[in-house]
Amino acid sequence: MSKRFDGRVAIVTGASRGIGLAIAQRLVSEGASVCVTARKPEPLAEAVQELGDRAIGVAGKADDAEHQADAVARTLETFGRVDLLVNNAGINPAYGPLIELDHGVARKIFEVNVLSALSWTQRVHAAWMGEHGGSVLNVSSVAGEKPAPGIGFYGASKAMLTYLTKELAVELGPKVRVNAVAPAVVKTRFATALYEDNEEAVAAQYPLRRLGVPSDISGAAAFLLSDEASWVTGRVLVLDGGVTLTGGV
Repeated sequence: MSKRFDGRVAIVTGASRGIGLAIAQRLVSEGASVCVTARKPEPLAEAVQELGDRAIGVAGKADDAEHQADAVARTLETFGRVDLLVNNAGINPAYGPLIELDHGVARKIFEVNVLSALSWTQRVHAAWMGEHGGSVLNVSSVAGEKPAPGIGFYGASKAMLTYLTKELAVELGPKVRVNAVAPAVVKTRFATALYEDNEEAVAAQYPLRRLGVPSDISGAAAFLLSDEASWVTGRVLVLDGGVTLTGGV
């Protein structure tokens, strides 16, 4: 494994398991130090132990301003810099038609999936990246690329995250690059309801005939965060096993 991130420091939100943890693992394996965040302290502590002595964990809600400030401050105190930010934290507590969506639930989805990503970016920009440069990666979704019945507001939130990615890329260049990945169904606890009990049938819709796994996302994430992508900004890389080519989500 290369050491593309030697001396670099990353914050990865929503990283106690799944895609976030896989990205943190990939960054550490390539030389980075990381601060990982998640709501629940116990799984987060297990993730930190798994990541090793170049990792710290700060528990809290991704959309909580005090938690964000604490995580950025502790990262700087421990490692002295923040070169990379991965906005991975996301929720989808609603399933059903938009016409029946509770507005309180909609606000929470927006606050976690969209507003918190902007806020984390603002904080690391003010604390380090604005002066020293860096790279931001937002974890979007193919649900933000086209209508996604049943998870429509989740898709709408990811569509806005995609737009924020492009807008921030324009505003923060040339010192800071901002990109996104947009996965289809990845086998994580978060996405279980989309494939449990019928994984074979769901996977049959994909040209590659399988669902994604977290490592499918972490490799692409590492590339976009690295200097190898130094001329890439404002891009959304769809990681979908080919499913959107055939009309699926």
